[in-house]
Amino acid sequence: MSAYLCTQHATPQESPSGDDVDAELRSLTARAIADTSDVAGDDDLQLSLFLMYGLHTGALPWLHESWEWDPETLRARASIERAFEHELRSAITVDRPPTPNAEAVAEWLFAATAPTAGPSLARFVAKTATLEQLHEFLMQRSIYTLREADPHSWAIPRLTGRPKAALVEIQADEYGGGNPERMHAAIFGRTLRGAGLDDTYGAYLDRVPAVTLASQNMMSMFGLNRRLRGAIVGHLAAFEMTSSIPNRQYGDGFRRHGFDDDVTRYFDEHVEADAVHEQIAGRDLAGALAEEHPELLHDILFGALACLEVDGRVGDHILGSWERGESSLRAAR
Repeated sequence: MSAYLCTQHATPQESPSGDDVDAELRSLTARAIADTSDVAGDDDLQLSLFLMYGLHTGALPWLHESWEWDPETLRARASIERAFEHELRSAITVDRPPTPNAEAVAEWLFAATAPTAGPSLARFVAKTATLEQLHEFLMQRSIYTLREADPHSWAIPRLTGRPKAALVEIQADEYGGGNPERMHAAIFGRTLRGAGLDDTYGAYLDRVPAVTLASQNMMSMFGLNRRLRGAIVGHLAAFEMTSSIPNRQYGDGFRRHGFDDDVTRYFDEHVEADAVHEQIAGRDLAGALAEEHPELLHDILFGALACLEVDGRVGDHILGSWERGESSLRAAR
């Protein structure tokens, strides 16, 4: 299915769809969904979904913009999204939800995202990872971080009042406060170049596994669907609350291999920035949204737990691969 999308959607056409194209895409989508028991782990479905979201962001310029609002492509995306969301909701249980007020919601979120003992990818990077593994880590991270903050920004026009102001405050920092050189995506680009890697977006798209794409796709799905605005807010809250400590450890891992500030600045920047962002995200964003719209409370909590679940799978995949002496990447094609 993803190969079909690459072939068709790289072609500029004023009216992309025709009866034959529409029928083939419907058939391929239905078959791909029916043939998998793990949407989040299915390379074809996750790559297809990633390409469809890429039509909206322009991050992959070889996907022609004339396909962005093609009805059949949107229907195919919606079908995969339904299966993906169903799988996530089936895997995640929201226990003992708090009352819908800012402090209670923030307290629940901080408890849910509290650090745990035991093995972790961040600790492995800090103390054990080889140079080759550090390169893999950056390649995996490039899928989100070279477009950092974009999926959450879809939520800005879907919010009002205090939550909207809080989200804009966070995103303004992510985008460098008006200075393009301080944009977090730009800083990460320097990290990639300093480590000898390619900072072109999508350069490692054919190497990252489905679970890495699923993490990015989940954010895009939450952000692009207005009915899931609670989930994208909860996701961002959990994302910020679980960032500061791991980024300190990531920076330590790169310093251990002799990399200087040009490479480690990205991680060091997030140690301080995300310690501030997590407070804003917990109370003024997620907590305030729950106060204003109690009907969104469950989705706020679901979005936070989905962040922990899917990003946990990514970390487990990478760490497990390395502990087995294997690469966490797909074989080069």
